[in-house]
Amino acid sequence: MVSMKVLFASASERHARAFIGAATLAISALTIAALPARAAEAHRAMVVAESAIASSAGVEILSHGGNAVDAAAATVLMTGVTNPAASGIGGGGFMLVYLARTHSFYALDYRERAPLAASATMYVRSGKPDEELARSGSLAVAVPGELAGLDAALRRFGTMRFSTVAAPAIRVAEQGFPATQHLVQDIVETAPQIAADPGLRATYLTPAGAPPKPGDVLREKALGATLRSLGDDPAGRFYHGEIARTLAEWMKAHGGLIGTEDLAQYRPVWRTPLHRAYRGYEVWTMPPPSSGGVVLEILGMLAGAPVAGLGVDSPPYLARLIEVMRQGFIDRAQYADPDFVHVPIDVLLSQRHIDEALQRALHRRAPAHLVPASDHGTSNLLVVDKDGNVVAATTTINTIFGAKMMVASLGLVLNDEMDDFSAGPGVPNAFKLEGAAANEIAPGKRPLSSMSPTIVTRRGRPVLTTGASGGPTIISGVVQIAVDVLDFHLGPQAAVDEPRVHEQAAPDVVLVETAMPAATRRALAEMGYQLKEVSALGAVGAITIAPGDLNGAFDPRKGGGAAGL
Repeated sequence: MVSMKVLFASASERHARAFIGAATLAISALTIAALPARAAEAHRAMVVAESAIASSAGVEILSHGGNAVDAAAATVLMTGVTNPAASGIGGGGFMLVYLARTHSFYALDYRERAPLAASATMYVRSGKPDEELARSGSLAVAVPGELAGLDAALRRFGTMRFSTVAAPAIRVAEQGFPATQHLVQDIVETAPQIAADPGLRATYLTPAGAPPKPGDVLREKALGATLRSLGDDPAGRFYHGEIARTLAEWMKAHGGLIGTEDLAQYRPVWRTPLHRAYRGYEVWTMPPPSSGGVVLEILGMLAGAPVAGLGVDSPPYLARLIEVMRQGFIDRAQYADPDFVHVPIDVLLSQRHIDEALQRALHRRAPAHLVPASDHGTSNLLVVDKDGNVVAATTTINTIFGAKMMVASLGLVLNDEMDDFSAGPGVPNAFKLEGAAANEIAPGKRPLSSMSPTIVTRRGRPVLTTGASGGPTIISGVVQIAVDVLDFHLGPQAAVDEPRVHEQAAPDVVLVETAMPAATRRALAEMGYQLKEVSALGAVGAITIAPGDLNGAFDPRKGGGAAGL
């Protein structure tokens, strides 16, 4: 008998034990134990996800002989079912893959694309950009890429068919799952918009029109039927044929731009991963249109001087971190879809540019008085299998419940990824990131993303994989996990639990978690930083990797699960 450890985030997620091994995951061969900690240890394989049921779905696939890519696909699909406010097949994402046999890295971009009828001025009304049109409603929807991406990953590196890896998600969607505290909070926050959409209202509100309570069972029968109908050809059946016609007709009826040609032309892209040395390690991440390069630039600036001796919560360390974050986010404006614009990544990651950016970081600019946003419509997951293969994937529908619309007959929650484009010069998106010309809307273009799945190696072998959700706090979260583990030598759970800061240049306000020691916050304020205290900055996950010793942790700020074999 195979032994599996599953760790749940909260009492509501512990209700999942009644489902796992029974009507939902039906893992009859596995022994499941819910433990009080938020970290997991394993010898052979590990899955960390922002849903406890999703992490156990990934381990189910691993226990039946699947590899890391198979397990990642199952985890992605289950996350979309159990965390529908943040991700799903109506969205897209990025996947970073390490193959142990060849010591090779691969980067898969299945980011959403602008419809062919989109234009740089599509949100201009009465001569001014109306950014709300990009944040909710049918014009906010970009062409989904998730199923095309999963299909491409499975066909190239997987060992199982799509119907096999989708089976756990289908069962849970059709038979139900307990709502987590975080999902309930998302539903409460967007309840007016959910109530206005027939599909969302019927699925995520009670018959009386109220949000569910943590632990209440939610069912997504239409989504389960859609996943089941995909068989072993998800890309063919979703982007062509009846499903494509249904989606295109729905979009036309609701004033959207996505048509059958948009779906038929969608293709995921295999790109060359980015990497850079950091204190004896090699950090690998996604290239544009992700923000992995920003992570590397920030780490590059930090590499110029030791930080471990400063202390993980010390004002001198955090001040240095804040300043280099600001410079990284200033340079982020040059990132965009490399198929449409030239991204000078060689220059941005050159030692000369990083040294110059570090010098600029020593000179503080006057802060702007703006209020930052804190949406979290993204999910992150990490997988290590018994052969040493590693997958870091981030998937999203952008803000909470995306465009706040569902194609009810398909159970498809639609993204609002068009908000990640520049609605106009200097117009901030939902995350208060201002647009640049490089990221302006064009037909078929992919919007710039903060998603930055990352794998760190030492002497050619993976030692850490991490990623995050939470808009621009993804970048700062991934950086801080890397520094906490590689410089401060914290274990994954200690690193995840550490209070974090975030600075994105515009607005020039330092977000700091309330868990940060009061003395540190006072010291930063005395240095002249404009601080805004927040309860949580995104959500990160991490797995440290050593031969026969895997340690994984998920973020209590959002909840999730860590499961190992």
